[in-house]
Amino acid sequence: MNTAHDGTEKHDPYAPLRVPAYRTYLAGWIFALLGTQIQSVAIGWELFQRTHDALALGWVGLAQALPVILLAIPGGQLSDRFDRRKIIMWTMFVAAGCSLGLTALSWFQGPVWAYYCVLTVGATATAIGWPARSALLPQLVPPALLPAAITWNSSTYQLACIVGPGLGGLIVAISPTVGFAVDACCMLSFGVALAFMSIATSARTREPLSVESLMAGVKFVYRQKVIFATITLDLVAVLLGGATYLLPVFAQDILHVGAREFGWLRAAPAVGSLAMAMYLTHRPPMRHAGRAMLWAVAGFGVAVVVFGLSRNLWLSLFALFITGLVDNISVVVRQTLVQVLTPDHMRGRVSAVNTVFIGASNELGGFESGLTARLFGPIISVVAGGLGSVLTTAFVAWKWPQVRAIGALHEVKPDESEPAPEREAA
Repeated sequence: MNTAHDGTEKHDPYAPLRVPAYRTYLAGWIFALLGTQIQSVAIGWELFQRTHDALALGWVGLAQALPVILLAIPGGQLSDRFDRRKIIMWTMFVAAGCSLGLTALSWFQGPVWAYYCVLTVGATATAIGWPARSALLPQLVPPALLPAAITWNSSTYQLACIVGPGLGGLIVAISPTVGFAVDACCMLSFGVALAFMSIATSARTREPLSVESLMAGVKFVYRQKVIFATITLDLVAVLLGGATYLLPVFAQDILHVGAREFGWLRAAPAVGSLAMAMYLTHRPPMRHAGRAMLWAVAGFGVAVVVFGLSRNLWLSLFALFITGLVDNISVVVRQTLVQVLTPDHMRGRVSAVNTVFIGASNELGGFESGLTARLFGPIISVVAGGLGSVLTTAFVAWKWPQVRAIGALHEVKPDESEPAPEREAA
């Protein structure tokens, strides 16, 4: 047997890509991600061009956050009771319809409030489908390949975040309407790919439908202090570090650049994150994952401060690059812990809690950034958020020493004391 120099089994970073179902899923997923990034560029640019108001960008975040907060937990319950593949497929079709609605609004210059309505409907589909997407991954690859698959997912996401904003900037320079139409096509492609996928189904819970079963994921996360602490750390850091939503303001009013450079700014964090993801993919698992995550989130906050104070395009691009570089460490550690420490019959509901914490915090962070930018200016908004991320890291390191003690991710074991409810075969 081939072994590494330290006596461990040789690391094979490409093993998940040899699983046909995972390859199909990953290919469809990258198209959906590309469309999402292109649409994000288009909506930010068009609304700021029409309103010249930072708060208008903040309302985008709120419109996308509220459905996640309200519906992600019920979505997790659905994910544990029904076919996860079909849930994702139909939510992709709804998202494609919403993108077509935005295309029409942009073409006919519809009222600004209508954009928020359509975004809310699309976010509703996202809220319902997100827990199923997170919980589906263990059905696609064997447990031993899960950390590597999560890293590939992260790499795919970051690749889309590089290509998507850059491509989106070029498309928006022609017309935001085209960007919305492209997103509709991308969402449809993922839905069709899911329709033709054949994957192993997992056992579904037969717990009585009740408030207790609905909230089981919340209780599980609270009991698992490592999961609770890492999710909390990411929540606050993302909530306070929501500089991305203010990039149209920084591009036009502070850095004085156009749509093409705006696309570069949107892509810069993803370039850094992809670089880190590829590094993590081709090296053995982290030996001190907890400490690495804490340093990463602190570094994220410092980079956000640098970006907020920068008046130079290249320094701003570098600072955003660093935010993505270190953020990827946090993403890989948190997602691996959530998947490994959660039993399969609860993965949907626990993924829903993760969605509320992290997914909603991205959008609420956009609203928070837009509101504070309106009140105090964009620079104070971004710098204060970065400093808040650093302080949050220090608090988590003090409050939950379990995080500092997390070692190698491949050695983390699930909690065998969690009782499994009565289940039925899918």
